Amino acid sequence: MTHRPTIPGFTEHRVAVDDGVTLHAAVGGTGSPVVLLHGFPQTHLMWRHVAAGLAADHTVICPDLRGYGASGKPAADGPDVYAKRTMARDVVRLAAALGHDRFVLAGHDRGALVAFRAAMDHPKAVSHALFLDVLPTLDMWDALSGVSGAVGYHLYLMAQPPGLPERMIAACAEDFFGSFLDAWTHDPQAIPAGVRAHYLAASAAAVPSIVADYRASAGVDVEHDGADRAAGNRLAMPVSVLQQDWGAALGYHAEGLWSAWADDLRHRTVSCGHFMAEEDPRLIVEEIRALAAR
Repeated sequence: MTHRPTIPGFTEHRVAVDDGVTLHAAVGGTGSPVVLLHGFPQTHLMWRHVAAGLAADHTVICPDLRGYGASGKPAADGPDVYAKRTMARDVVRLAAALGHDRFVLAGHDRGALVAFRAAMDHPKAVSHALFLDVLPTLDMWDALSGVSGAVGYHLYLMAQPPGLPERMIAACAEDFFGSFLDAWTHDPQAIPAGVRAHYLAASAAAVPSIVADYRASAGVDVEHDGADRAAGNRLAMPVSVLQQDWGAALGYHAEGLWSAWADDLRHRTVSCGHFMAEEDPRLIVEEIRALAAR
């Protein structure tokens, strides 16, 4: 793997969160805690600008999720190993081990799905929640229909039984993961060459666990979201959502879908690309600060 970049001024920690599983996290700043969860195909480094912007008055915790980056990658020997419920529990345990029993939680893409489950399962720990450019798992599958659903082809590929998806992706890993960095970025300069190389190397080294994470979203994660919906469970904390205008292309009303899960909701459509924490970090810092003040 290429040299792993770091967030200047942040210290790196390895924290045990489960049997045989440790999370790698960059921690910096001082003040009330904010936990930032990265997306696909990235690592905690996607938050480098946002973390620096928040560090003046927040303790900022940026972990690599289970299965990604420098964190543990246990074998997916059961459906719960990469369930968002399990990954959310990792995050709550990580924060507690670092001395924080309650925190603001922000997640992007895959990290937003983990953040959603953490907010659902651990409302005493998650005081406020921000979700960047994602729908809850249950709604995501409903939204992907017809030919417009081709934008999510990778979701269907990695939902297939173990074996073939892993071999196919591993055979051209950097091309596969790089295609998303290219297609989903409005400003290519937002992900410089060294950071891009880090993302590609880290993802290529984690193909089985990344596929297992996605496979869980077509199985156990749907079951968990469905059970919450059937029970009428909702997010109990102030919630903010920033999204691109995918609704026009895929035929859904994003704010309406999110409002079914949260009473105290602030939803905004933004003009930057999918990797908004890198393309417009000032916007994300401002949104987190506004959320924390609610």
